[in-house]
Amino acid sequence: MNTTKKLELLRNTFKANEISACIVPHIDPHASEYFADHWKERVWISGFNGSAGTAVIALQKAALWTDSRYFLQAETQLQGTGYELMKEGLPETPAIVEWLAETLQKGEKVGINPKMISHNAYQKLKADLELNNMQLVPIDLISDIWTDRPQLPENKCFVYDIKYAGQSTADKLTAVRSELAKAHADIFVVSALDDLAWLFNIRGNDVDFNPLTIAYALVEQNRATLFIDDKKITPETAEYLKSQNIEVKPYPSIYYELQKLPTDKAVFIDGNKLNEQLFKSIPAQCAIRNGMSPVFRLKAVKNDIEVAGIRAAMLKDGVALVRFFKWLEENVGKQELSEISISNKLHSFRAEQENFVGESFDTISGYAAHGAIVHYSATPETNSKITAKDILLLDSGGQYLEGTTDITRTVAIGAPAVKQKNDFTLVLKGHIALATAVFPTGTRGSQLDILARKAMWDEHINYGHGTGHGVGHFLCVHEGPQNIRMDENPTVLQAGMIISNEPGLYRAGEYGIRTENLVRVEEAGKSEFGQFLKFETLTLFPIDKQMINIDLLTRKEIEWLNAYHEFVYEKLILNLSEEERVWLSTKCEPLRR
Repeated sequence: MNTTKKLELLRNTFKANEISACIVPHIDPHASEYFADHWKERVWISGFNGSAGTAVIALQKAALWTDSRYFLQAETQLQGTGYELMKEGLPETPAIVEWLAETLQKGEKVGINPKMISHNAYQKLKADLELNNMQLVPIDLISDIWTDRPQLPENKCFVYDIKYAGQSTADKLTAVRSELAKAHADIFVVSALDDLAWLFNIRGNDVDFNPLTIAYALVEQNRATLFIDDKKITPETAEYLKSQNIEVKPYPSIYYELQKLPTDKAVFIDGNKLNEQLFKSIPAQCAIRNGMSPVFRLKAVKNDIEVAGIRAAMLKDGVALVRFFKWLEENVGKQELSEISISNKLHSFRAEQENFVGESFDTISGYAAHGAIVHYSATPETNSKITAKDILLLDSGGQYLEGTTDITRTVAIGAPAVKQKNDFTLVLKGHIALATAVFPTGTRGSQLDILARKAMWDEHINYGHGTGHGVGHFLCVHEGPQNIRMDENPTVLQAGMIISNEPGLYRAGEYGIRTENLVRVEEAGKSEFGQFLKFETLTLFPIDKQMINIDLLTRKEIEWLNAYHEFVYEKLILNLSEEERVWLSTKCEPLRR
């Protein structure tokens, strides 16, 4: 069925349901970054398969909003479909509500699937539409017309051993219940898959790149219930859940169980994650405590076992990266290489490492001008050949049972130009400034962001993405609530949090540069002025010295780089062959003026 026919079927449902337009977001009922094909309604109705974007369909026209990462892809995939591409971020692009106000008559209704939008987002959209004299209607119009919809995954989940998790489910439940008591709440609805995986020490493979299983949960002071398809439960998992006093019920029954809640109970929800349909299932008489998920906050601070595991994962990742970049250096110009083929080769080196489970996200392999596309993903149509004459930006990561990795290196494949070296060095200066930061407790990421940007700002240069994102422990590579970015975030940085340090610089049509390590927040010392924190760099792989203009670095910056390379070499050499050690030794030689 082509997109035009799908739009016709959708519009045929409008009249009977008394609506004039429909919004189809790209999300699942768990507010996940990656999710199962079963929930990709926007992909199905539009034909556009980028990871970000929202389709809006009215009776006479349709439009799709997406960001600059996908402008070219969307133009191609939407051609001839009846959709107009709305390029987010451009001044001439109207917001969705603005477009609807221009398209519909006053008083007309707009439908949205309440399972595919968070409660907080639903309430904001409802208010915005009402301000423009339109009404929002919770309705699922896609299910009846998507007749060949993929089934939900039935993959088995598994117990995540405490030797990796470092904390029992019982202890985690105790901590969550303590947080509920502080919030004067009786019941917590767990809807985010990574929250659930961490809390119950279970993992799965229902989602690309993230080791998650599809489920919901309710946590009360004296009981915990997991709502999951019984086909996912192995005898081992069933025995484990029973031992932890976790009751298991069918996945869809969460809605019924919420409807049955006693009306005198106070229910804690994270309105940024809980979908509107689940919220509507809670009896209206129940008191609602809407705030950040306590699990979201608790799992951000890694315990000692988790930190040790992440260090072990970094060691494995570093070995794989040494073997990959050595191979790349030796083969470029000698055999045909492309952005996709080198990504596959990197995967094979990681896969050789013990306890490797998969990639932590889709590798960004951006050669030359493609490196300037911040979240570029090579396709057969865009797949550039790698030749010995430009620079390569490679952003990749692995999922190991011990932890999750994420690293970006920009390397010279040919001789770098002076402009490229200067730009690279400005990014490196920002990276070092953040890596060496010392700051008082209570500091937010937004207060540190300037450190990574100042060297570039001095040259009237900036980058549009955040400087750092939280990282999960054998969970999602993008994990909050902490981050480092210009936007304000009330979350303070705490000892034990893992976060990325990744300033970048992008020249459209030319090249992109990004240098990324993962760091751990740790205590730096205490004085009469209070407790101070700093960062421990965890990632183990050298930074390309060929790309550096040493004249732009201070003595302290050179000392930091040399110390980092010495640290990398000492950590990795025992796991390398003699030939690999020699290669790494060259990459880690001290930088001297």
